[in-house]
Amino acid sequence: MDFQVLYEDNHILVANKPNNMLVQPDTTGDVALEDLAKQYIKVKYNKPGAVFLNAVHRIDRPVSGVVVFARTSKALTRLNEQFRSKEVKKTYWAIVKNRPAIESATLEDYIRRDAQKNKSYVCKKDAKDAKLARLSYRMIASSDNYHLLEIDLHTGRHHQIRCQLANLGCPIKGDLKYGAERSNKDGGISLHARSIEFTHPVSKETITIVAPVPNNNLWNALSQNV
Repeated sequence: MDFQVLYEDNHILVANKPNNMLVQPDTTGDVALEDLAKQYIKVKYNKPGAVFLNAVHRIDRPVSGVVVFARTSKALTRLNEQFRSKEVKKTYWAIVKNRPAIESATLEDYIRRDAQKNKSYVCKKDAKDAKLARLSYRMIASSDNYHLLEIDLHTGRHHQIRCQLANLGCPIKGDLKYGAERSNKDGGISLHARSIEFTHPVSKETITIVAPVPNNNLWNALSQNV
């Protein structure tokens, strides 16, 4: 199995997505986390026929970390509403080479998406299709060459973290599209959806899920003392 199950019950399944993997199938035909998760449920519970499983949200292909799936239509509807009403708390970790001038801050930028280039750009407030992007970050660890930032998202814009950190002068390690010097060997970028907090769609309990970081020397070294 190419992913790690972090939580499951009759209503939801939460997985830790490897980087460089799709969340949902697209025109490339490449293997997607949703397909693997469906197969996992089908085999584990010996389910005949098609398995109902829908991603409630997505993270970019080169990004690793926590992804929530709904196992029933009721759970899907209720979780979708939580995401729409911004009741879900999402925290990311990012490795950057350049140390931010301020170790903790809130960034507010207006960004626009170029769909043809699949890239977002910081722009002026009155630019066409400009949308407010807001996040808070703090530096939580450092090595001789790299720094680990913890990021709380306040809005959910296209490539928001990647775009805003690059605009800060701190592109994410491996993210060539947003100014990194070189790619990562695994084809992903050093951005990890670290945790998510939401209300369980049926029990109404607060659920907090933390996704272990990718198992490589740099992630392990930076995260071990956090």
